[in-house]
Amino acid sequence: MLELAKLARSTFYYRQKAAKRSDRHAALKAAIKAIFDSHKGRYGYRRVTAQLHRLGRRVNHKTVQSLMAGMGLKSLVRPKKYRSYRGEAGRTAPDLLQRKFGADRANRKWVTDVTEFSLAGDKLYLSPVMDLYNGEIVAFETARRPRFKLVDNMLTLYNGEIVAFETARRPRFKLVDNMLTKALARLGEDERPILHSDQGWQYQMSAFQRRLEARGLQQSMSRKGNCLDNAPMESFFAILKSELFHPGTFDTVQSLDDAITDYIDYYNHRRIKLKLKGLAPVQYRNQPLNLPAQ
Repeated sequence: MLELAKLARSTFYYRQKAAKRSDRHAALKAAIKAIFDSHKGRYGYRRVTAQLHRLGRRVNHKTVQSLMAGMGLKSLVRPKKYRSYRGEAGRTAPDLLQRKFGADRANRKWVTDVTEFSLAGDKLYLSPVMDLYNGEIVAFETARRPRFKLVDNMLTLYNGEIVAFETARRPRFKLVDNMLTKALARLGEDERPILHSDQGWQYQMSAFQRRLEARGLQQSMSRKGNCLDNAPMESFFAILKSELFHPGTFDTVQSLDDAITDYIDYYNHRRIKLKLKGLAPVQYRNQPLNLPAQ
């Protein structure tokens, strides 16, 4: 048989012994698969490695990367971004952040934007606010069209850790207006963060700007066509769409809307960030005497 297979005797017996040996990474693979599945394929090898470290398994990230590749575990790909810029619709604001995205405490620097989801000929728009201190989504609003009211409501309601969210389906001021309502409710009397956005038409409207001025918030805007000026929000949208919005996953806009609410709760409370010492945003914020993220 060995002659027919043109296989050396030593090679044959080596392969037999190798086949009988148990996989020395079996337990590690099981742990990797459990982490990957529990986060619905949203974690790449870096976050899987960080989670393993938190569980007490000291393993090199290259080993995790190799094992995940061998197991066919690949995190999801990020799609393109919706652009809300429609030219000059009102008054723009200077860029106060200048790409300095760090914050030494909560509610000092906020960023916001609007993104679009297309589903079976229908659309859903999301308008969130992120706190740059810990990357937490402190308020959000959804709508069938990017109305101003979506953004305005987003700035007002405070309700636990996920401070607020709103949904809508038409491109009106109501989208942004609702978002603003929810986020403002989070603030203490003396808290007046910078609110940074792109130059989307909603943020240029005088009604939006009057609400910021009335509450003492400073408005900041990216330069036209410079997406990196609002990189944290861009990154959140890319993560959200790659980890949640998969083709064929949702049959209705309402089911997608519900899933966004669930995902933001997951993002705030369970999805770890490496720059937050391997903690989720709310976990990091709730730490006593924690230092600002690097």
